[in-house]
Amino acid sequence: MNSTVFQSELKGIKLLFAALFLSLANFMVVLDMTIANVSVPHITGSLAVSSSQGTWVITSYAVAEAICVPLTGWLVGRFGAVRVFSISLIGFTIFSILCGLSTSLTMLVIFRIGQGLFGGPIMPLSQMLLMRIFPPEKHSQAMGMWAMTTVVGPILGPILGGTISDNMSWHWIFFINIPVGIVCALGVMLLLKSAETPVEKLKIDSIGLGLLVLWIAALQLMLDFGHEKDWFNSSFICALAVIMVIGFIAFVIWEYYEKHPIVNIQIFRYRGFSIATLSLAFAFAAFFGSIVLIPQWLQMNLGYTASWAGYLTATMGFGSLTMSPIVAKLATKYDPRALSSFGLMILGGVTLMRAFWVTDADFMALAWPQIIQGFAVPFFFIPLSNIALGAVQPNEVASAAGLMNFLRTMAGAIGASIAVTLWDDHAKLARSEIVSTMHVTDTQQVLMQKGFNSETALGIISDLVNKEALTLSVNHVFLIFAMVFIFAGLIIWLCPKPKNVVEAGAAH
Repeated sequence: MNSTVFQSELKGIKLLFAALFLSLANFMVVLDMTIANVSVPHITGSLAVSSSQGTWVITSYAVAEAICVPLTGWLVGRFGAVRVFSISLIGFTIFSILCGLSTSLTMLVIFRIGQGLFGGPIMPLSQMLLMRIFPPEKHSQAMGMWAMTTVVGPILGPILGGTISDNMSWHWIFFINIPVGIVCALGVMLLLKSAETPVEKLKIDSIGLGLLVLWIAALQLMLDFGHEKDWFNSSFICALAVIMVIGFIAFVIWEYYEKHPIVNIQIFRYRGFSIATLSLAFAFAAFFGSIVLIPQWLQMNLGYTASWAGYLTATMGFGSLTMSPIVAKLATKYDPRALSSFGLMILGGVTLMRAFWVTDADFMALAWPQIIQGFAVPFFFIPLSNIALGAVQPNEVASAAGLMNFLRTMAGAIGASIAVTLWDDHAKLARSEIVSTMHVTDTQQVLMQKGFNSETALGIISDLVNKEALTLSVNHVFLIFAMVFIFAGLIIWLCPKPKNVVEAGAAH
């Protein structure tokens, strides 16, 4: 996908509005990645499903979006960037309405998949079109505007999601997209006709696309249903595992020999790209798994409202906003391997702090790891992207960026599924261990002496045991994630020292 130089006819106020519509559309899609995180307990309560099933609302969107990212280049070549962008916005808005009208988990997950499929091309195309309508000397300002919406979206997402879920209903986290989607779609269609890219009849790698959808769908279904079906004791899960492995191997072989692949896997021949992308995938899986898990634990265990869970989650935003421009400058002067390793080690450290959380922790004890994490995130994200894209040939940067985005998004969805599954599984184990060492009858007697009847006393004990089990389990997950971050921070040193410096913004 190439943002070829184009002298825009847009000037002054028209150019400003065009840039605003593109940035706002990007902001809406980025916001939707995190807006549902703090609303999961509301959604699961309303639809009467478990917390692990509620996570499907997040993972289905991420997986659908990941599948669409490699398709964006072909769609642009075949139909034109402005047309694809407008249709994506309209589709995203329609599926947002359908998500808000959902009355069951099945409906919601299906419509979230639709939202993700149409939302996938919006992020890379908003960046590409901004580069097309602004003259080269203003590209850095355009990218700054775009990057700001990309950073602010995940910060505002939990706050908006929590406030809306508490004060209105979870359905409105999807309905708020309607005015933004309509205004942006109309604005883009009216203002950006002249910025349309040339189109040609392109062949699509339909076998590659089919295999990609097959193995990813099998993998995600395996992760989502494995917990309920008792993993490999279920023939359904075993069948999914076989489909996933065979589909993946067939996909890799097909894409390697295909002339116009949907995913250019030959880019993995560069050691720098392969290791940096692997490190990014591991880190993002642990990062995204954490930001999905924390709001659920806060609400289920500590009695936080969705709004307060949103405020706590968003405390990392200040550090991310502050450090992003600083790290972008540092990345041009210092070895990006050292910067990314530093960032990942800090993330490992703050995740280790979370592994010692207790049920009666106060707000600041929970907020400090979030605040420190905010400062560390740009250190792993920006330099890792620079290492990966600096390792490939200039004509392969677009393919490499698309592949990296795809793997990062997929890793996030997998991380979220694994986090919630581990949390749930270990909570049952922790509960049985606590109960086996407790003298339930003695505790019940003490409570009955204080005026409680036997059933109420048992209820209090059960509630306390459940809370402690969930906290011990969440600590266990964070301990695993801390090791994942440290592993990602160590393997980055296997990369050769980068020679090329990639233009800021190409990473997205």
